This record gives sequence, C-alpha cells and structure tokens, in this order.
Amino acid sequence: MYRIGVDVGGTFTDFTLHNDASGEVHFYKTPSTPHDPSEAIEQGLRGMLSLLGYDAAEVSYLGHGTTVATNIVIERRGALTGLVTTKGFRDVLELGRQARPSIYDYRVEKPPVLITRDRRVEVEERIGPAGEVLQELDEASLEAAVARLAELGVESVAVCFLHSYRRPEHEEKAKAVIERLLPDAYITLSSEILPEFREFERMSTTAVNAFVGPKMGNYLKRFRDRVKDVGIGAEPYTIHSNGGLMSIDTVYANPVRTCVSGPAAGVVGAAEIGRVAGLPNLITFDVGGTSTDVSLIDNGTPLFTNSRLVAGYPVKTPMLDIHVIGAGGGSIAAIDDAGSLKVGPRSAGAAPGPVAYGRGGTEPTITDANLCLGRLDAKTLLGGRMEIDLEAARTVIREKIAGPLGISLEEAAHGIIQIANANMSRAIRSVSVEKGYDMSDFALCAFGGAGPLHAAEVAVECGLPHVLLPREPGTLCARGMLLTNLSSDYVRSYFADATEENWAHVLTLFSAMEAEGDAWLDKEGVPPSQRRFKRILDARYRGQNFEVKVDCDGLAEGDLAGLVERFHAAHTKEYGYAIEHRSIQLVSARLQAIGDVEKAPQSEVAGGTSFEAAKVGSRNVYFDARHGWLDTPIYNRGDLPSEQDLVGPAIINEMSATSLILPGQIVRADIWGNLVVRTNP
Repeated sequence: MYRIGVDVGGTFTDFTLHNDASGEVHFYKTPSTPHDPSEAIEQGLRGMLSLLGYDAAEVSYLGHGTTVATNIVIERRGALTGLVTTKGFRDVLELGRQARPSIYDYRVEKPPVLITRDRRVEVEERIGPAGEVLQELDEASLEAAVARLAELGVESVAVCFLHSYRRPEHEEKAKAVIERLLPDAYITLSSEILPEFREFERMSTTAVNAFVGPKMGNYLKRFRDRVKDVGIGAEPYTIHSNGGLMSIDTVYANPVRTCVSGPAAGVVGAAEIGRVAGLPNLITFDVGGTSTDVSLIDNGTPLFTNSRLVAGYPVKTPMLDIHVIGAGGGSIAAIDDAGSLKVGPRSAGAAPGPVAYGRGGTEPTITDANLCLGRLDAKTLLGGRMEIDLEAARTVIREKIAGPLGISLEEAAHGIIQIANANMSRAIRSVSVEKGYDMSDFALCAFGGAGPLHAAEVAVECGLPHVLLPREPGTLCARGMLLTNLSSDYVRSYFADATEENWAHVLTLFSAMEAEGDAWLDKEGVPPSQRRFKRILDARYRGQNFEVKVDCDGLAEGDLAGLVERFHAAHTKEYGYAIEHRSIQLVSARLQAIGDVEKAPQSEVAGGTSFEAAKVGSRNVYFDARHGWLDTPIYNRGDLPSEQDLVGPAIINEMSATSLILPGQIVRADIWGNLVVRTNP
C-alpha cells in the first residue's frame, strides 16, 4: 500500500509517496495550475504513479495542503455574502478595533469590507453576557431580513448574534429560517465556527468562512472527483492551520481553518525531522515560489497562535504561528521611483513565472538572479524535466536592473539576492529575537524549492550556528502530510475568578468538548484507542486585556493550586515576570481532539561511497564581492557519503531543490539523509 502527501504551492505542486511495504520514499513536483489547483494534483498523481509503475488502487492514504481559501480572500473573489446580526451591530464588521498598526504610513489602506453594508441586515433579538435571554428572537424581523438578502441574490450567509457563544439557540433558529427561505445558500453560524468572546474577531472570522465557503466547496468537489478519476479509492484528507488533518466534509463546513494549510504541514514535518536529527530547536524557513514562511519550534513543539490577519482580515482560530512575507523564487525585482532596488512582494507566481521559465515572464525575479550567478543549474531543475532559458534571465536583469543602475550583471543579480536575504532575515528575527529567544540556540531548517539556496547566507546574517536541510526539501510540506494526525479544536468562553467552584465548572466544559470531539472522531472512523485530548485554559491577571495559555492536562477537581502555579509559570515565560499576589481570571477553555493515524516512518539512508563518486562536475559560481566567481564542485545529494565532513564551497543538487554551501562552511550528511551545515566552523 502507498501513502501520498500533496502540497499545492503558488508555483509548484509537490508530492511525496511512501511505500509501506518497502519503506521507500519518492518525491515529485509539477507546475501548479492557479486557475484550478486540482488540475495540477491530478496531473502530478498520474505522472508520479506512472513513473513509479504503481497502481492507484493501492493508495491507502492521501493528505493534501492547500492555499485555496487564502487565495480567495487575497483576490477577493469569494461568494456574494450576507450577514445577519443583532439589531444595532451590523457595522461592527466595518468599524473593527480602530487599530493603527502603521500609524505613520499614509499609504496604508484598510482592505475593503467583505460584506457591504446593504448586505448586512439586523434582527430583533438579544442575549446577555451571562447567557440570559434579554429579548426573544423576533422571527418576523428575521424573515424580513432574509427576504432582503434573497432579493440581493446572496449565495452565502454569515450569522453572528451578540453573545451567541454563551447561548446559540437564536443562531440555530435563524439557520432553520435561512434554510427554508434560501435553500441553496451556504450558512455559517458564529456559535459553530468560533464560540468565543470578542465580537469583532468572531464576526470577522464568521464572515471570512462564509465568503470562502461556496468557492472552497466547488474546489473540494473537483479535487475529490479528480482523485477518484485517477483511481484512488481512499477518501482524501486536508491539513488545517493547526497542523492536523480534517476530512473533506469537515473542511467544507470550516474552510477558514485552512488559511495556512500548506505551510502548517511543513512545520509539522520539520518538527519530526528535527527530533530524529537531534535538533529539537528549529526556526523553519520555507521559501517557495511566491512567499517565505518562517516559524519557531521550541524543544520539538511548534508555537501556536489563536489569531492572525489573512489578507488584512482578522481570523481567530487555532493555528501554527507562521510569519509570511512576500519573498520567494518568483518575487519580482524592480527599481522604484527613488531609483532604489526593491525585491517583492509582487511575484511572477506560476503563471507566467520567472523569465527563465519561458512562459511569458517579462520581469526579473530571484530565480533569474540565482541562475545568472551560477547558483542554479539551468539543466537540472526538476531533475532536468524543466527547460530553462538562461540567456533570457541574463538579458532581463541587464536591461531592467544592471543598466539603469550602472552596475555589472553579477552585481545586479547579487544585489537582488542580498535584498531578498535581508527581508528573510527580518522575518526570522520577528519570530525569534523579538519574542525573547536566543538564535544561537536554534538551527535553521530550510526547505521549499528555494530555501536551501538562501539558507547558508541567511543563517550567517542571523547568527544561527547550524542549518538543517531535509531530504528533497522542495517537497517537505507534502512530506509533512505523512507525519501528522487528525485533529479538531473546540473552545468555550467562561469569565470567572480562579476559585475551586469555577475551576470545577471549567472541568465540565472540558468534558462537554471532549464529548463533541469524540463524536467528530467517530465520524472520522478513529478507534477509541487512538484518541487523545489536549486541554488548554486561557487565563489572565484581573485587569489585563489579553490572556496566556495554561496547559491543563492532568489537572482534576481540587487541583486549583496546580492551575495557579502553572499560570504563573506560563505568564513568566510569556512576559518575564509573575504577580503572585494578584487574583487570576479564567477566560476560555480550549480543547484539541487528536486522532492518531499511521505515519510514514523516517528510515535510514545508506549514502554513497565517497565525495569523488558523488561529484558530477563543477562550474563558476558567484558568491560575493570578496570571493567573486569560484570554480565550485557540484554534487549529487543522493550519492553523498554519510557522517563525513565536506568543506565548502559546494553546490548540492537534487530533484526538488539546490543547496548552496558557502566557502569555509562544513556540511555533513547524517544517517537519515539530512544535511547539517555548520555555518561558522
């Protein structure tokens, strides 16, 4: 039987296949098809299975990561959506928090509201903050509101009533009326998508889910049909933003949970690879065609967050804490109005792509610069399956960068790389130094198609002592699909002082959420012996605005003192201090339901016999102004011997990526097939 992981990126769609019988792992890439991502998935599945001679009917597992939901929001091409809310609150979605993250930048504009005011309708009803009914739902006003949305032709409806997280009955009644009057509409209830306080974030998350739901549903149907057409009978899974898997049906109801789907798989995969390699502290560095995604893994555990902006819109749902910037292989280099060189965030993406790809690209990119510097081999991309026009890359950089700036071709190309590296380094500092972590304690785990090309220089700039380069790093996000579990998140807001009585009530909330989790795992077909539940409590000192997360696993009734001790420890870790005499307020109980699934094990790699046997040639590579062009040996990664030091400079080729080793750096292949680079030996 075979297990397949698929990651749909902006430029390439990546595949990893694990043969359960032999333990072999195979990797494959194909250009993405942005107009319909499922098309590239079908093409890649057929191409890989045909290349290997495997029968599609023997595929027992298929997991995939996707950025479809995120792209729908970025491009604002979601469904025509309406909002039903409590009378007096329809403008919450537009008023927001009045936050000014870029207060001195007059060029910054708020993104347009996803649901315009004419499609935000109000209903007579009111629930109080304690869950008391202050005004019963007026069904006549509800029917009039829904009729108005029907006249406007809405395809999707978000329902968000005040304090419905404490009592959802009014939203549930509203759903029944909407289903009767708008039978074809996609409906999202805030009490189902985010039963948690903070009105604006709850409404925004509900609106985003409703906005992307219909289009995401169409994509999921095409994806499922194409998988079946290939001959794969296994029901596919999708990874969601917290690094766990969900079934297609669960994703259809909760598409907002997939906003960092693909990048999350890479972080999960990196954490497992780092654990096996003996490097549990990692900063992940995923450089693809359109973006760079960075995250921090502390002692084998990725960091999580409960909220982030998706294309400028607040989304509050548990997810891995991943920082994304617009710097990837396809990022465009240009000279701005002031005559300065800029790189990104605009990208050539998969279509037309870099100029060297010969698909109509007309602007220089990071990939074109790497080709001009000899860092990429024009003959070996995708194992030689992709034709590259090196001269076209040289011409466009000469004409659009070098000529206008009055510098040489290599200076222009290297300038592009330096600016990209500086942008990437700032992103790394934002998830490490700015959060109190010492980068000398971490290794840089580089993956994505372009990560290993930039990792050595970025690590030096950031002061990271080691770089970890997994096997076939360009497909690690797809490989991460084979290293994760099923999971789903639940939350209940509960405001109370930390007393024994209130702690006992929190435990009842955990039990209720475990029952929900059990019901979900029943639907997913996970046996009881493979189920786990993780309990987290949001708490704060009375008077604080924001909360810290407290691990509640193992705490039972009567363990309030243990909870308080854990809270002080968590607060000290987050803020550097604790105020032990101040009273503590309980805010929200969270639970993660986990279904353990069989994972593709990491196997040892035999390695080659010698560096001489692994060497496939040499070429001139430009490193910097100090070293200039150096005759650099080129190695085939699969033939490198294990546990032997190689001193740079070196270029190491494989199907999905090219690794650059700087002069004087030392690289060693471990028994698991990873490359470990000492950046300042």
